[in-house]
Amino acid sequence: MPFPLTVEQKQTAFWLAVWAAFFFLLVTLGPVLTPFLAAAIFAYALNPGVDRLDRIRFGRRLTMPRALSVLIVVTLFFAAITALVLIVVPVLQKEIPLLQAQIPAFLVKINDLLAPRLRDLGLNVRLDSAGIKQLASDQLAASGDAIWAAVLNSARVGGTAVLGWLATVVLVPVVLFYLLLDWHAMLARIANCVPRRYIVATMGMANEVDTLLAQYLRGQLLVMLVLAIYYSVALAIAGFDVALPVGILTGLLVFIPYLGFGLGLVLALISAVLQFTDFSGLIAVAVIYGFGQVLEGFFLTPRLVGERIGLNPLAVIFALLAFGQLFGFVGVLLALPASAVLMVAFKHLRRHYLSSSFYNA
Repeated sequence: MPFPLTVEQKQTAFWLAVWAAFFFLLVTLGPVLTPFLAAAIFAYALNPGVDRLDRIRFGRRLTMPRALSVLIVVTLFFAAITALVLIVVPVLQKEIPLLQAQIPAFLVKINDLLAPRLRDLGLNVRLDSAGIKQLASDQLAASGDAIWAAVLNSARVGGTAVLGWLATVVLVPVVLFYLLLDWHAMLARIANCVPRRYIVATMGMANEVDTLLAQYLRGQLLVMLVLAIYYSVALAIAGFDVALPVGILTGLLVFIPYLGFGLGLVLALISAVLQFTDFSGLIAVAVIYGFGQVLEGFFLTPRLVGERIGLNPLAVIFALLAFGQLFGFVGVLLALPASAVLMVAFKHLRRHYLSSSFYNA
């Protein structure tokens, strides 16, 4: 005969079920929560700046209103993002027309280099502009219906994705403003939801997580600064005209894995094709960006980020791979801060385990 549950046990089971249903709802609404999650991450990073502005005094009693502090910080943040865009767009506007003019000559070089070797292998393929046009025409004629179906399907999916991105871009600044405006009151309401018996332990863990994430942000900023200087100087030494904008962009976007490196690499390759008449530019780009990846992945990120949050280099590499496998691109982006949070939880769990009767009996 089962033992009857006490009132406290019934309440505990009820509230655990409520919280489980709440988290299930959050998982179900995952795509809708993307702008709110992004805004929350930005709010956490920008809140110290807002708090500093709040402490500015005009006279003995007058202080800056919270709303004005939030408006200044949000405006500066999006102005910095706009400046990054304005660095990239002129480079693209300058290089893409030049690239279009240089493509035929570049294809002729490729054809002269590779066509004899392909003929030796029994492949009679021309890699110049005329040969590629003929190859494209043959493929279009052979599979026109399938290509049009793929194009229409891509347009449909791409249109939906574009609308989603536009909604996110519009929502993030609005949500960010209101989160920063109500940040401390919101944290207090969350703390009030924690059962009183766990409030001391929960607040202690929250403070540890906050310290680790602050160290993570400082380490990530150092990585971005070092890489921006490295790519700018290395490309300038190699003789690239766009060394400064491409190097700064590659370094500052490194916090988004693969995006900053990939975009900078593409821009550097385009510049190498346009500026150099031989393959020396392409070789220089390969060496610079290859060494940059080794520098970032095996030294800067493990040393400046991993050690600051208490993760050794192997743990950093495993966290990036594991979160990327589980959650895709967003998982890679949040791997290190999430690992810091899990590390704090694991440390407390280990301490509880070592002091338990199960371990010591």
